Amino acid sequence: MKLVVVSAGLSVPSSTRLLADRLAAAVDRRTPVDVQVVELRDLAVEIAHHLTNGFPGRALAAAQAAVAGADGLVVVTPVFSASYSGLFKSFFDVLDKDALAGKPVLIGATGGTARHSLVLDHALRPLFAYLRAVVVPTGVYAASEDWGAQGLADRVERAAGELATLMTGLPAAGPAEPGEAGDALTVVPFEQRLAELGA
Repeated sequence: MKLVVVSAGLSVPSSTRLLADRLAAAVDRRTPVDVQVVELRDLAVEIAHHLTNGFPGRALAAAQAAVAGADGLVVVTPVFSASYSGLFKSFFDVLDKDALAGKPVLIGATGGTARHSLVLDHALRPLFAYLRAVVVPTGVYAASEDWGAQGLADRVERAAGELATLMTGLPAAGPAEPGEAGDALTVVPFEQRLAELGA
C-alpha cells in the first residue's frame, strides 16, 4: 500500500515535517506502507505557475499523480492567520476535483500556541469534506509546548491507527450488483432487538 505525506512546512528543519514524519512512521508500524513525501515548499513556484497558466510543471504533475494514486494521505500544515497556509490550500486547489474522492486522510497542523488547535475542525476538516475525502476522526495538532509531551504521542498513535484501519479495511467502492447480498443492510425490528437485549 502507498501512503503519501503532504507537508506544507516552510523552514528547514520544520516542525510540520517532523509531525508528518511521526504520523507516517506510526501508520507504518501498524500496516506496512510505501511512504512518499511531497514537500510543498519545493513546489511553490510550479504551483503558482499552474494557478496562472493552468499547466503543471514536471515535479508538480508527479506530486499530483502520487496523491491521486495513494491508498491514504497524511496532510500537515503550519497555521497561518488561524487557518491552513496559502501554499497548502493552493496545492489542493490544483488537484483534479475527483483526486481525493473516497480517499482516507489524516489531518495535522502545527503552530506556536495551543489556541490555534481548532484549525483542524474549522479549516482542514471542511476542506477535505468538500474534496470528498474520508477524514479520520482524530486530527493531530502540535503546539510548541507539545513536543516531547506524552499527549502528542498518544494522539499520533490513535490517529495513525485510525488511518491504518481505513486504508486496510474499507470495502471496494462502487454499488453492488442487483441480487448481490454481500453488503446488504440487515434490518432488525425494534421489538426483536429489545427482546434480544432482554429489555
